Amino acid sequence: MPNDKDVKREFKLEASKNYEKFYAVNVLKSEGFQRKKCACGTQFWTVNADQTTCGDPACSGGFRFFNGTPAKHKMDYIELWQEFAKFFQARGYTPIKRYPVVARWRDDTDFVQASIYDFQPYVVSGEVKPPANPLVVPQFCLRFNDIDNVGITGAHYTGFVMIGQHAFMPPEKWNQEKYFTDIHEWLTKGLMLPKKEITYHEDAWAGGGNLGPCMEYFSRGLELGNQVYMMYEQRGNVRKELNLKVLDMGMGHERNAWFTQGTSTSYETTFPTVCKKLFEKTGVKVNKSVIQKFLPYSSYLNVDEVESIDKTWQEVAKKIGMDTKELKEQILPLSAVFSVGEHLRSLLFALSDGALPSNVGGGYNLRVILRRALGFIDSYGWDVDVNDLCDWHASYLKPLFPELSENLENVKKILDVEKRKHAATREKTRQIVSKLLDKVITEEKLIELYDSNGILPDVVKEEASKAGKTVTIPDDFYAKVAERHEQQEQAHATNKAEQLDLKGIPGTKALYYEDYALLCSHGNVIKIIGKDVVLDQTVAYPTSGGQVNDKVWLNGQESEAIFKQGAVIVHRLKEAPKFKEGGAVEVKVDAALRKQLAQHHTATHVVGAAARSVLGSHINQAGAKKTEEKAHLDITHFEALTEEEVKRIEDCANGLVKKDYAISKKFYPRDEAEKEFGMRLYQGGAVPGNTIRVVNISGIDVQACGGTHLNRTGEIGKVRILKASKIQDGIVRLTFTAGKAAEQTSAGSEEIIKKAAELLGVDTDQVPGRAAEVFELWKKAKKLQKKGQKPAPGELDFKSAARSTGDLLEETAKALQAQKEHLLNTLSRFLREIEETKR
Repeated sequence: MPNDKDVKREFKLEASKNYEKFYAVNVLKSEGFQRKKCACGTQFWTVNADQTTCGDPACSGGFRFFNGTPAKHKMDYIELWQEFAKFFQARGYTPIKRYPVVARWRDDTDFVQASIYDFQPYVVSGEVKPPANPLVVPQFCLRFNDIDNVGITGAHYTGFVMIGQHAFMPPEKWNQEKYFTDIHEWLTKGLMLPKKEITYHEDAWAGGGNLGPCMEYFSRGLELGNQVYMMYEQRGNVRKELNLKVLDMGMGHERNAWFTQGTSTSYETTFPTVCKKLFEKTGVKVNKSVIQKFLPYSSYLNVDEVESIDKTWQEVAKKIGMDTKELKEQILPLSAVFSVGEHLRSLLFALSDGALPSNVGGGYNLRVILRRALGFIDSYGWDVDVNDLCDWHASYLKPLFPELSENLENVKKILDVEKRKHAATREKTRQIVSKLLDKVITEEKLIELYDSNGILPDVVKEEASKAGKTVTIPDDFYAKVAERHEQQEQAHATNKAEQLDLKGIPGTKALYYEDYALLCSHGNVIKIIGKDVVLDQTVAYPTSGGQVNDKVWLNGQESEAIFKQGAVIVHRLKEAPKFKEGGAVEVKVDAALRKQLAQHHTATHVVGAAARSVLGSHINQAGAKKTEEKAHLDITHFEALTEEEVKRIEDCANGLVKKDYAISKKFYPRDEAEKEFGMRLYQGGAVPGNTIRVVNISGIDVQACGGTHLNRTGEIGKVRILKASKIQDGIVRLTFTAGKAAEQTSAGSEEIIKKAAELLGVDTDQVPGRAAEVFELWKKAKKLQKKGQKPAPGELDFKSAARSTGDLLEETAKALQAQKEHLLNTLSRFLREIEETKR
């Protein structure tokens, strides 16, 4: 099977031979462009008879627009999108708002990396209508493959806005010449760029089994954007025309604004007010004469494309007539300023949209860029607060993205926690590094220190330098860190469960969606495989979405499990079925279990809404489980919860229950659901299909969900949060009970208190104080054992009656219930070990 790279190469050759079929040749010729071939092999179009190179910076001598841009319409960063949107709206396109950069509607990526990500997989496949057609969008994207280049080249970013021009058309409505004309006119009439300053490249694109021609456009060495025409599907060596052809134009907002200004780095045109304030705060000066000489060659310092970055620095220095050391002294502090500004802009978008820095998944890269920014601030000794940077960015971007200003306080809370973690890391760095100074600190060790302990390579180098040791930091350090982390996560991936052979079996009609109180149904037996039974329709809920399955009886035979494979619901019985394929059966559901599971599932939505109300808008669901005995909800949060926060969440949840809100459960076409409720629908993660079920507690919580739910919040009964625990970086688990299970929790708490009182030999209201005293005595006993010492007479005896208050009793009842017999066993063990120490 050929890979995408091979498919692209072969198709590009084919398109080059038949260019009149695959490119808008009629438009190009009518505009006076002629086709040529560069020495690098690229076929390009230009109006200049004497042009011999394709215009790529590598072929044409770098960027060449700093001493006077050919674009006659100069626009700042804000104006560029406003003008683009107005220009394309006049040509029949609908401007839409950006999607969140956190791609929770997809299960194959953490972040949006291109504007087309907004519409994959369902719009691109034709299953779902686009929000408009055609459309343009200013989509913020995150990519972390160029971290080491940010600040140096003048054009690299971790976070950027891709202006997308998109159309999703059946073959009979596909109009490639119009799409090309529209972007050509944007260049000539929008940017007011003379045709002699534009070079078009013939190219191709392939990915995900689809492919098509591509047209890139350059001016003065800078690629301004490219249009991909996704027209074909390829499986193996067979290619066919797509039923829905897709226009995917991506244009870098940052580089186009930079190009129209033409007098500074792209960072100074992308966030000018932030750069100005950073220069004031840091004292870093811009030597304009050096910068003007350096920028045309800054793209040469891409660490991904050079064998030796040191040698490239020497070559660039030679080209501009400077000593290499002197050039670095001028450029590197400036690069650090730009990196700090760029990284905090990326973090502002990501955190505002609900992401969190962490040690896992996409959050890992967020922590990488934050610590890189903090590292620059520390190493240069700058008086710069990252929270101020977020304020500055949000203020400048408010005309385009007002939502960034709305979430600032929450973003700052997250950054404050990360700053404390970073400070703690610096404290332990000296101790860790000091133990390594008698060895050679290799590149692999530097990466390990960062990945395992968060220790920045520059800090290691600084500490080693004090001891007279030399440490070399690779120029692509952060790319190697990301690669190592990605390999580790892939190693922990799990295999899919074994599948039944259900080929040709139609999907099962699920009858449990509308009313959780529907407890009986009849269905025809479609398939029997051993003890596994498939019906054409069923009221039985299968294990999915973190909710365990119903217990049911098929013609009186009890189920062992119910699960879903694709769209098929499988009933696994405890014994081989006594009925045959083709017959009809009755399905009866255990009513008590069904109600308890519905209470726990609905309570999960309510507890999530309460957590968001108490903790902030960054709260999303990272996982959940609902059983008969209890439920838990894993929420995205940046630190462990305090007892006060847990109490507030519980109180808020019970308040929502008491208000008895109506709960709507309705199926929507995906595009209609997204239009009405927004991307908050996917707070629990990606949901498959072109039709989705929306569970809506009006004004409180809305999400795509397939579980069994109550009709009103009042049916939940009492919600009781048993405990909150941090289960991994950035994830907090709330364990709780609701309804009858919550009532049993209260009764169980009283029984546990009685048992603990008997064990400790005190009254029930004295358990909290006596338990605390036992723990202190046990710690003292363990210390004596470790030292091999005997206690003094009476040293390990109880000193006084335990403390006693009703409030303490109520609080401890919760803790005791959460631990149950484990706590009694622990108390018993503590008492035994204290006595052993006495002996």
